[in-house]
Amino acid sequence: MILRSCVLSYAYLKVNFQCVKSLYLLAYNSYMRKDRLYFLTFISIAIIFVIISSIGIQYFIKSSTNKLLATQLEFSKREAKQISKLIEYQLLDGVSKEKTVINLQGSLESSKLEAGFISMFDWSGKIVCHPDIKNVGQKVSPNDSFVSSITDELTSNDFYELLKNKEEAGGVRDFEDEAQGSEVVYLFPVKNSDWIVAAHANTNKIAQQIGELRSSFYNILLVMGLVIIILSVITVRLIGSRYEKKLELKNQLLSNEVINLSKLNRAVGDYQQKVSEERLPEKQTNDQQAKKRILTYLRNELLTIPTEEIAHIYTENTITYVVCDDGKRSTTNLSLDELFSNLDHSYFFRANRQFIIAISAIDKIVKYGNNQLKILVNPNSEVDIIISKNRAAEFKQWLNI
Repeated sequence: MILRSCVLSYAYLKVNFQCVKSLYLLAYNSYMRKDRLYFLTFISIAIIFVIISSIGIQYFIKSSTNKLLATQLEFSKREAKQISKLIEYQLLDGVSKEKTVINLQGSLESSKLEAGFISMFDWSGKIVCHPDIKNVGQKVSPNDSFVSSITDELTSNDFYELLKNKEEAGGVRDFEDEAQGSEVVYLFPVKNSDWIVAAHANTNKIAQQIGELRSSFYNILLVMGLVIIILSVITVRLIGSRYEKKLELKNQLLSNEVINLSKLNRAVGDYQQKVSEERLPEKQTNDQQAKKRILTYLRNELLTIPTEEIAHIYTENTITYVVCDDGKRSTTNLSLDELFSNLDHSYFFRANRQFIIAISAIDKIVKYGNNQLKILVNPNSEVDIIISKNRAAEFKQWLNI
């Protein structure tokens, strides 16, 4: 018994020392990996932001570009219609065609060509008026600005796709001449004449505006991304620091509990050794109040069990069971209160209303719940042996600690 107690005490000390060592190693590794964790957090947020923004930026660019092109197309159509109506009214007022052409040419030459302009040609394709006087009199060729039908309506989405892909569709052509900078986007006939007013869009200028818009979006995205990522990392770090402080406090409390459990298990080993020595035949006292054996039943058989062979006693469904060191179980008619009053209190402890445990049967003590203790016994008990918070102090006092 003495040798077993010494071995158990040594095992308890070794196990609990390893627990404390593991806790400190865990805390050290956690501290060393914090910077790596923050770096990985930064990279993760950056990757997520890039993936989401790369999808969203295309939508925003296309949406904004469509609005820009829709405005340009609407303006060009309105301008072509207004000039066509103006020419129609002049002809109705008796102004000659020559005078009307001269007036329109004078107005077009003073117009700005940055975003777009207006021209006019007859049904034969001959240019009648154009902001660039050198183009007057030339023929409109299928290789130049051309709309196949005056009923065609070019949408902003189509215009955007054509500018982006340079594909022929809807009257906007992919010119062989790279210097070509305008497209006819709308045609409107002049009533009572053979003239057609054409609205041109400066595709080079529009493409430049789209490029500037795209650059602005990317710059905003870059700045916004850096701000969001930095603020996110700072927020994560602040929250992480707060959590780490709580974790460190819990680790400290856990370390203290492990140390206390280590002391408690060591005290169990010491007390087991002390009690076993006191219970040797040559050192036993003649205490008449403590019974040396108790009467139990195993089926129809009466058994007398020496108290030093009892591991623990418990009740279940109003039946009192006595479990010996060898694992054998029998029953008794006495209650736990009656049994405990007749047992050696230095050797037995009333753990709770259901259990009485012998010091020699305690295998290990572990923390359970909120400041409770769980007793592991040998032989093993099918029911958990829990010492409440209120009885934990009495249990420690029983172990002389």
